[in-house]
Amino acid sequence: MFVAVVLFFSACNTLDVFEKSTAFTKHEWQTTNKPTVTFTISDTSSLYNIYVVIRHDDAYHYNNLWLNIITQAPIGKAVTQQVELTLANSAKGWLGSGMDDIFEHRIRITNAPIKLQKGNYQFTLQHTMREDPLPYVLSAGIRVEKVAP
Repeated sequence: MFVAVVLFFSACNTLDVFEKSTAFTKHEWQTTNKPTVTFTISDTSSLYNIYVVIRHDDAYHYNNLWLNIITQAPIGKAVTQQVELTLANSAKGWLGSGMDDIFEHRIRITNAPIKLQKGNYQFTLQHTMREDPLPYVLSAGIRVEKVAP
């Protein structure tokens, strides 16, 4: 029984691979400001989780954030994915981790861990909210985690 519990918990561990965020001047995200993140994958035998990382002030006006995520894999055409990131709800308030009036959200954009091709990946983030500039957003970025075997 103990071995099964240890194996279960070790199967859920992740190893950080890469994280990069872009800070926004005056804590305002302009629609013309499209943070781009590039990273290289060399281990094609592992599975990966990909997250969007958003930091915002408590004064942020919305419970969500709409994004276009443009992904360029090493091979193939760029793919655009429109996502709604839920940042808060009426029952719990802000869903991310917070300190004072700053909140950070790491929201997985892959349904399950995925295999990645060897080579360079490029992710571009563009907010599609109606308000422009979008105030009280401090930074946006991408986090890639390797799922431990």
